[in-house]
Amino acid sequence: MSEIMMTDVMKAVQLHAFGGPENLLYEDAARPFMGSDEVLVQVHAASLNPPDGYLREGYRALPPQWWPNPTFPLIPGTDVSGVVAAVGDNVSGFSPGDEVYSMVRFPEGIMNGSGAYADYVSIPSSELALKPQRITHIEAAGAPMSLLTAWQFLVERGHDAPNPFQPFQHTAVPLDGRTVLVNGAGGGVGHLAVQIAKWKGARVIAVASSRHEKLLRSLGADEFIDYTLTAAETVVNNVDLVLDAVGGSNMERFLSCIKKGGALFLVNPVGFCGQHEANKKNITVSSTQVRSSGAQLVEAGNLLEKGIIRVVIDSTYPLARAADAHKRAASGSIQGKIVLTNF
Repeated sequence: MSEIMMTDVMKAVQLHAFGGPENLLYEDAARPFMGSDEVLVQVHAASLNPPDGYLREGYRALPPQWWPNPTFPLIPGTDVSGVVAAVGDNVSGFSPGDEVYSMVRFPEGIMNGSGAYADYVSIPSSELALKPQRITHIEAAGAPMSLLTAWQFLVERGHDAPNPFQPFQHTAVPLDGRTVLVNGAGGGVGHLAVQIAKWKGARVIAVASSRHEKLLRSLGADEFIDYTLTAAETVVNNVDLVLDAVGGSNMERFLSCIKKGGALFLVNPVGFCGQHEANKKNITVSSTQVRSSGAQLVEAGNLLEKGIIRVVIDSTYPLARAADAHKRAASGSIQGKIVLTNF
């Protein structure tokens, strides 16, 4: 079967060179090879994540020595939901026809394209989970990277791979009865972090622009701060944990509102320069690299199945219009996730 699949043609969104959204071309491509420990999935939906845009641009925001040198063409995308088309010889946990979802080969495959923007993608079975039945393929495709990021920051890291951001492993902190501030609460990671923190028993302060207030209160936020009107760190104090899902300049400003012995978790820690101040207040500053995990998607998926948490969809685009979806992502003020459909 693998040899036949290699010669079959599918539709995919490919990059032949780094650049803007217009470089995303919807065209014929070879179906992927399926290894003995892998599952071939027919993609029904795939979502956008920040690393998709970074890859499209060639990671030019990173130092030049970190720029990728991939073999073109490549197929971007990590998050998928779809139906099992075939299983490898060593796979016993999945069968053709199963509805599944996954974050594909992240971070290992991101520099060369993880292959989600396509009709078919081959996925290691360890990275795959059955799709929660009560949610759609669109919602399931919007979940994996954002959900695993929030889960690995707030619930359980789930792996012992070296941490590229710091010399120690990230560890979640107790949330029951604590106060958690989520910055960037309207985005993909943020809106799920609000719900997970609330599920864990925290009092949650959501920081986002005013257009997200109604949604975030419906997701369980106890307090809302419109950052366009008020700097959150000036009106709150003695917070146990700040989860900053935004990054950028001046992340250290949140140290002033965190209680002594509290924590600052940075989804994108590049540029943080407040370690000296954090040490004075005994504040733990920590980050981690999200990693694919079918087992954690099963665990977190139970919350999706029960309706305890939900995935908010900003907008959907046909796979053939991936370039337009990337333009939407670049326009900012995203509420939840942008999803490519492939029905």
